[in-house]
Amino acid sequence: MSIHHQGNVDSNNVTGIQPIFKFLYFTCVIISHVYLLGSCLYELLQIESSANCSGHQPERRNRSSSPRHRLQRLLSESGNRLCADCGSPDPKWVSINLGVFICIKCSGVHRSLGVHISKVLSVKLDEWTEDQVDSMIEMGGNSAANMKYEAAIPDSYRKPRPTALIEVRTDFIRRKYELQQFLNSDEQMICPFPPSSSSHYNSLSLTCSLALDKRNYEKQSTGHRTHGIGHAFRNSWRRKESEHRSTKKSNSMAGMVEFIGLIKVNVVRGTNLAVRDVVTSDPYVILSLGSQSVKTRVIKNNLNPVWNEKLMLSIPKNVPPLKTLVYDKDTFTTDDFMGEAEIDIEPLVTAAKASENSTLSESMPLGKWKASKDNTLVKDGMISLIDGKVKQEISVKLQNVERGVLEIELECVPLTQ
Repeated sequence: MSIHHQGNVDSNNVTGIQPIFKFLYFTCVIISHVYLLGSCLYELLQIESSANCSGHQPERRNRSSSPRHRLQRLLSESGNRLCADCGSPDPKWVSINLGVFICIKCSGVHRSLGVHISKVLSVKLDEWTEDQVDSMIEMGGNSAANMKYEAAIPDSYRKPRPTALIEVRTDFIRRKYELQQFLNSDEQMICPFPPSSSSHYNSLSLTCSLALDKRNYEKQSTGHRTHGIGHAFRNSWRRKESEHRSTKKSNSMAGMVEFIGLIKVNVVRGTNLAVRDVVTSDPYVILSLGSQSVKTRVIKNNLNPVWNEKLMLSIPKNVPPLKTLVYDKDTFTTDDFMGEAEIDIEPLVTAAKASENSTLSESMPLGKWKASKDNTLVKDGMISLIDGKVKQEISVKLQNVERGVLEIELECVPLTQ
């Protein structure tokens, strides 16, 4: 009787313990998977680290020389001696995010694309940092960029020559970088993980294959779907696109403008700017010239900010005014307006043209833009020849705002530079 009672107790205990064993089992399975994933990631990092050490990745050059000297050495390499887009010799401009050396004519088209596509710097006129030069070296210059962006140029299509018209030049550059029509169609189908015989790498390769198969399936099935939310979304997107077609057309014409020079703008400082954040503001400046626009960095909590930031814009043949707009940066709402002003740069351009062929080397005044009730100048904007450069210092009162003055320095740069 006592033995029978003990047997019943054991049976009940086993039944109660089963969920615990299940929990421990699944816990062990999860831990083993986490450990396997950790080991996979560790080996991936080890491979990448060894590749860097063995020289498989582009290594950064010796930094014993200045950034400008290192950039000049990169420019002297055979693939960089000609413009990446039209083949003009001795390019003096760089698209730093595309990693290409380009000529002055192509640089104007690049600027019209916007800095989100191509950010243009001058080899000689801009200050270069070590990181910027490192980035150019790692991207490989014109040869590497053209292998990517010109991999699939049709046989019937020809690159522009150095003497090409602006329309031809613009069409090619937009196709090449903005629309990316000449990329190799297989380039984005490559699995990002290196091959390996180990089981976890086979799993990663399988994952990549499944992802590519899914992408191909979605691409094929998109053409056959005619109903559902996706179809409605695409239709609404097409309606929105048609509404902005005229805007896109005007933007596409921006690169076809002929440029006569460059203007280097040093945004020096703001004084007594308007309050937009209770007791202070986070100001930044936008400069616009025709269809081009650039902006300064944001300076936090300052009504008298000092930028000393140099920005470059191309000067169209029909010289428009340089527009300056000041905004307060907001994180969660729309940026607040802090004033605007227009600057007539035609007197500066005229003075630069007149002095371009001059042999004068000593500093001297060339003219001035007089302050009056009809403009926004705080004082006369003197135009001077300083060390062979035509410059103008300007202080402008910000308009359509309660207060604020903006000080800038202008320098007109001929296309020959």
